[in-house]
Amino acid sequence: MIPASAKAPHKQPHKQSISIGRGTRKRDEDSGTEVGEGTDEWAQSKATVRPPDQLELTDAELKEEFTRILTANNPHAPQNIVRYSFKEGTYKPIGFVNQLAVHYTQVGNLIPKDSDEGRRQHYRDELVAGSQESVKVISETGNLEEDEEPKELETEPGSQTDVPAAGAAEKVTEEELMTPKQPKERKLTNQFNFSERASQTYNNPVRDRECQTEPPPRTNFSATANQWEIYDAYVEELEKQEKTKEKEKAKTPVAKKSGKMAMRKLTSMESQTDDLIKLSQAAKIMERMVNQNTYDDIAQDFKYYDDAADEYRDQVGTLLPLWKFQNDKAKRLSVTALCWNPKYRDLFAVGYGSYDFMKQSRGMLLLYSLKNPSFPEYMFSSNSGVMCLDIHVDHPYLVAVGHYDGNVAIYNLKKPHSQPSFCSSAKSGKHSDPVWQVKWQKDDMDQNLNFFSVSSDGRIVSWTLVKRKLVHIDVIKLKVEGSTTEVPEGLQLHPVGCGTAFDFHKEIDYMFLVGTEEGKIYKCSKSYSSQFLDTYDAHNMSVDTVSWNPYHTKVFMSCSSDWTVKIWDHTIKTPMFIYDLNSAVGDVAWAPYSSTVFAAVTTDGKAHIFDLAINKYEAICNQPVAAKKNRLTHVQFNLIHPIIIVGDDRGHIISLKLSPNLRKMPKEKKGQEVQKGPAVEIAKLDKLLNLVREVKIKT
Repeated sequence: MIPASAKAPHKQPHKQSISIGRGTRKRDEDSGTEVGEGTDEWAQSKATVRPPDQLELTDAELKEEFTRILTANNPHAPQNIVRYSFKEGTYKPIGFVNQLAVHYTQVGNLIPKDSDEGRRQHYRDELVAGSQESVKVISETGNLEEDEEPKELETEPGSQTDVPAAGAAEKVTEEELMTPKQPKERKLTNQFNFSERASQTYNNPVRDRECQTEPPPRTNFSATANQWEIYDAYVEELEKQEKTKEKEKAKTPVAKKSGKMAMRKLTSMESQTDDLIKLSQAAKIMERMVNQNTYDDIAQDFKYYDDAADEYRDQVGTLLPLWKFQNDKAKRLSVTALCWNPKYRDLFAVGYGSYDFMKQSRGMLLLYSLKNPSFPEYMFSSNSGVMCLDIHVDHPYLVAVGHYDGNVAIYNLKKPHSQPSFCSSAKSGKHSDPVWQVKWQKDDMDQNLNFFSVSSDGRIVSWTLVKRKLVHIDVIKLKVEGSTTEVPEGLQLHPVGCGTAFDFHKEIDYMFLVGTEEGKIYKCSKSYSSQFLDTYDAHNMSVDTVSWNPYHTKVFMSCSSDWTVKIWDHTIKTPMFIYDLNSAVGDVAWAPYSSTVFAAVTTDGKAHIFDLAINKYEAICNQPVAAKKNRLTHVQFNLIHPIIIVGDDRGHIISLKLSPNLRKMPKEKKGQEVQKGPAVEIAKLDKLLNLVREVKIKT
């Protein structure tokens, strides 16, 4: 019988085929086909029944191929699973979902050959097989002995020499057969926790050590506490206090104190202050640890980061902002002075006051450390604004301060109280106008500390610390030359010059420079109080800063509110270099590592870095470092680290790191050693100045 089948595409439903037997009628009553009797079944064709709505496809549609792509994704896997994140405090969707779909599982009893259990089972099977073979061999040897016994009996009696040898051979074979050879057991190692060692011992074994010490001394104490014993103890304590007071009166006869001061308990107050000091020290250490973690990225940049782009630009550098220092108590106060500590190189002092002379208020002296930028290490407040300050070189805990009201003061950082250790007054000869700058000088012949101050009242005063007071001496009084006014009585009055800045020579102890509000710079001497050594017509407005070069003894620099910075040779009355910065210059400072590098800040919020050895015509870095509408007032270089600090009129101090192009050192030449030292720096600056000197001398 040949079945009739029709091929259909996957779109077409299966067709129903009806088989017809001899003498039978098809089961479906709807079809009208019948098979006649007497005909063979194979000769009859099968008729297909189609529903009336059967889809009929063309040959092209039937031959069309459809591509099916099999993916490993589970269609029933959930796609919206979320889990709670304790770190962020929200539900987070899970990106990866397991796509494994199990269609069929069957528990079997097969064991892998390489597994431990498979090896043990294989070993047991070998043992069983070996024991069965040994039993079989023993049974065969027994049968052989029974067969050989009659042969042994038939041997001749004369052949006795062969009997013991045969018996020995039989014994050996019996022993070998009775002790079957056991197969060597394989060493099964744990694949997950196995280490091949010569010996396994304890790691870091615990050891007991004993030592003999003397037991602490013991004392037995017993007492009773009742009302009269407590009263006696108070009486004894009162008598001791009276005796100590009498001894103090006998040693130092002092004026009588008030009753309240006498009854004050000094011992309790001292213990309380000691506890507070210890607590403050512990809090300071903890604060530094927290700041070390908070500002770790800035500390890494300060120590290791250098701008890699400087390799591709020869005459341009950048400033990298680091820490920013500010304090809420110094809000609305301007930064009027900056000074690095000469011994502790991470500590610097900041003076706060106001340049708005119509709105004068309080002043502050803060000392910050790079290790703790969030809060100052020392804090002192004053009734008048701090206009200038200087830290002693040999005694880094002494800070000299000049105030707006004309007073000068000395603060001792070793003493915890906020009052100055020494302060001037009207009786001791204080200035009548604001003090613009103070400078420590060498000790006098009696080894007394002394410093100088300059003020708008035209006086340059030397202050000496004698015992517990300040003693002043007027070194020089500034007068405006060439301008006199006549009084009706026939006398002539010379107008007083207003000093704004001064600086002392690094080698010639008696020589110093003074800048005035009139724009002139006077070269003065400590030995002459009535005349000047030289006068320079420097600027058109007040001189803000005068500074000697730290290497070259003939060169100094000045800046003014007339937008200019000028570099001078004190033997020539005209400037060597003049730079116009398009804004009022607040401060200038020489770099401690090079004789040709200096920095200047302007009131438009920009910091300018110059290197005369690279470019003597313009700055190699002009970068805004302050926020909008903030005026920069002061700048200072660190003595060893390649950073500067800049202050503005809003009380903010910003630390900036110099890029490698701003601190270039002499390059190494093949076969020659790099020369370093002051002589090299002097020669480098002299080489630049000689060209200008020739032109100045000719003119």
